[in-house]
Amino acid sequence: MYIFLGIIFVIIGLIMLISPKTFYQITENWKDNNKSNEPSKSYIISTKFGGCAFLIVGLASIIICFVC
Repeated sequence: MYIFLGIIFVIIGLIMLISPKTFYQITENWKDNNKSNEPSKSYIISTKFGGCAFLIVGLASIIICFVC
C-alpha cells in the first residue's frame, strides 16, 4: 500500500517540480476569469517547494517499504 502511495507522491512531486505551469493548468486554470494562463511568480516558487516535499515524502515511503 505504501509503495503505491509513494509512487503517486513521486509522480505528483515531479510534475510540480519540473513543470509548475502544467500543474497550474490542471489545478488552478479553471478559477481564472482573465484566462491569462500564466501563474504568478510566487505560485511557481511555492509549487516547486511543494513538489520537493511531495518527492521527499514519496521517496521516503518507497524506501521504508523496502527496509521494513
